[in-house]
Amino acid sequence: MASTGRFAKRFDRRELLRHAGLAGVAVWTTAKSWGGEPPKSPNEKLNLAGIGVGGQGGWDIGECASENIVALCDVDDRRAAGSYSRFPKAQRFRDFRKMLETMGREIDAVVIGTPDHTHAPPAVMAMEMGKHCYCEKPLAHCVYEVRRMIEVANKHKLATQMGTQIHAGSNYRRVVELVQSGAIGPVQEVHVWHPVAYGGGDRPKETPPVPPELDWDLWLGPAPWRPYHPVYLPGAWRSWWDFGTGGLGDFGCHYMDLPFWALKLRHPTSIEPVEGPPIHPERTSPGLVIRYEFPARGDLPPVTMTWYDGGKKPNFLAERKVPDWGAAVLFIGQKGMLIADYGRRQLLPEDQFAGFQPPEKTIPDSIGHHAEWIRACKTGEPTTCNFDYSGTLAETVLLGTVAHRVGRKLVWDAENLKAVGCPEADRFIRKTYREGWQL
Repeated sequence: MASTGRFAKRFDRRELLRHAGLAGVAVWTTAKSWGGEPPKSPNEKLNLAGIGVGGQGGWDIGECASENIVALCDVDDRRAAGSYSRFPKAQRFRDFRKMLETMGREIDAVVIGTPDHTHAPPAVMAMEMGKHCYCEKPLAHCVYEVRRMIEVANKHKLATQMGTQIHAGSNYRRVVELVQSGAIGPVQEVHVWHPVAYGGGDRPKETPPVPPELDWDLWLGPAPWRPYHPVYLPGAWRSWWDFGTGGLGDFGCHYMDLPFWALKLRHPTSIEPVEGPPIHPERTSPGLVIRYEFPARGDLPPVTMTWYDGGKKPNFLAERKVPDWGAAVLFIGQKGMLIADYGRRQLLPEDQFAGFQPPEKTIPDSIGHHAEWIRACKTGEPTTCNFDYSGTLAETVLLGTVAHRVGRKLVWDAENLKAVGCPEADRFIRKTYREGWQL
């Protein structure tokens, strides 16, 4: 009976926040109409907890500073020092499990900015408790974890957002409008490239002492045990399969987000490793070329999308007079091409589109990536990078690493989370967890 009361109290608070948020939207609109500032009310604020609050996670929780930051959790006191100083009233924890168990009644939502391998455990635990969730890309460490996060978020009808902040930028919106207006005709080919490169080298043999400010066992979390070494952190964990997913996992969600959005992509039907270095059992690989095939979507034709990292790029750029940008997305349509990055876009060939008038704006400007999620927590409004959309994108990104690691083309059965006829892919689709960390 005590459990029933606890959950009733939690959901009562969430309902109160939802109505308070709706009221806040109405008051804000009225206040803006006569030029005044909207009134402030404690009921309009969420109680947020940050999990992983150094580096990117620290920036994320800082972007939510308009709310009540009631708890901060990090395994590294030195890395988290900036957030601890900024939010001195927040309770501090090293273990997210203890934080959620002891403060579950007070917390409305969590912001997760840990390394990839420790995204899913706190996210799933928090969402099963009914907490809204903002989580950094690529959402999780393996495809199964992403799917689990999607399912839990949908089951509890939570406000979710993946940390692909560029999605809120105006340039991406204008690119989507161009593609969807038919400016370059039907698109069946996309190329995405980024110079990022992680990996190289073997596991260090030295075993230096663990710094006193770091809880190494909690940092490892679900990953297999190994001795501490500074080669793994703070940011170098992306170079190790046990913790990260290389350049594809780091930037794939940011850049592949654009074709996913513009072309309404969902699950690929096949994933093929075209180029890459010899597969290392522990270190991630730079210089990958991965080809994805997507089926037709209604009136939209099938699409082939190719990813390049570590200095690889399409070999036809000079021949087709495509600008050689450092990182970009290139849409190839039946009527022309469109190249874009975070802040630029250009229709090609240039002479063909001289005097071109862009379509009217149909996608509203964002109020901000984090602000959008905060509003959704209060009002139930949708977010643009909710886990259903961004999770499918993240699954696709991670499948590229699976194809590379098994060294063969995968035929993907998205419904059953299986690479057809390729059982060796199973251990990369759903990884093994250290005892006590299973989802």
